[in-house]
Amino acid sequence: QLQLVESGGGLVQPGGSLRLSCAASGFTLDYYAIGWFRQAPGKEREGVSCISTGGYRNYADSVKGRFTISRDDAKNTVYLQMNSLKPEDTAVYYCAAECRVWDLALLGDYWGQGTQVTVSD
Repeated sequence: QLQLVESGGGLVQPGGSLRLSCAASGFTLDYYAIGWFRQAPGKEREGVSCISTGGYRNYADSVKGRFTISRDDAKNTVYLQMNSLKPEDTAVYYCAAECRVWDLALLGDYWGQGTQVTVSD
């Protein structure tokens, strides 16, 4: 069974950091460009970041300079390091396979269940 599982979300104060993980089972991540997407209540889903099989990365303008995507193919896991978090980063974060780096478009149908990130005092 093909599965993506996100973890690492939680409640953090503005300015804080979190690291999200996306672990795959049932398939090998290193054949896919993996993306992080988020959806806040009442808003459409948006692409946050995407990393290609060769390590090329792209980010939404709203997170550039604060978020870093990385992958560890040996662990079959993709990460999203989130620093300097803002209240507007509050959302459910999903990883998905696969994405298109240049415009953060979602190309595939494999999703995780999501992990909640809440940035608040």
